[in-house]
Amino acid sequence: MRGMVEGLPSAVPLAAGLPAVLQEDAFLQRFLLAFDDALAPVFTTLDGLDSYLNPSLAPEDFLNWLADWVGVRLDESWSTARRRDVVAHAAAIHRRRGTVAGVADAVRLAVGGVVGVEVEDNGGTTWSSTPGAALPGRSAAMLHIRVYAAAREDVNIRRLEGIVNAVKPAHVPHTLEIVPVVAPDAHDS
Repeated sequence: MRGMVEGLPSAVPLAAGLPAVLQEDAFLQRFLLAFDDALAPVFTTLDGLDSYLNPSLAPEDFLNWLADWVGVRLDESWSTARRRDVVAHAAAIHRRRGTVAGVADAVRLAVGGVVGVEVEDNGGTTWSSTPGAALPGRSAAMLHIRVYAAAREDVNIRRLEGIVNAVKPAHVPHTLEIVPVVAPDAHDS
């Protein structure tokens, strides 16, 4: 919570800007000190504004506002480091939204327990150089997302579905597959 900070000096004391004749007035000096106390956090915040806009430096309670600003929803159960990472990569995810690489990046970034991601796009499209001829190939576009995780339970299926639906083209159906990755045995070395 931002507000008044006890003992914080003002970067721009108001009394110093008064004409010389008014600087001698003790009551006015004390009166302006109240404004200095109230404005000191404002000046300090403005001096450090770039820190508020940088996800790696922003105060923790400011991350949700920053996430809204860049168009991502943060899960409150995520660690602060993960929330900062999602906000920091939001622009890249938006830039690649709807592409195979964008879907893979979003899943990797926002779904916990993921070791690796493969997205297969069947490239479904139809066209023919001969008018009225039968269309070759399979026309329906389709995505198959394969998620590698240490265990199926490590992946939140509902969150995975939500992320995939948010970043893939709306008209393209998808299937999900979670593949458990077996860690190499210590005796195999």
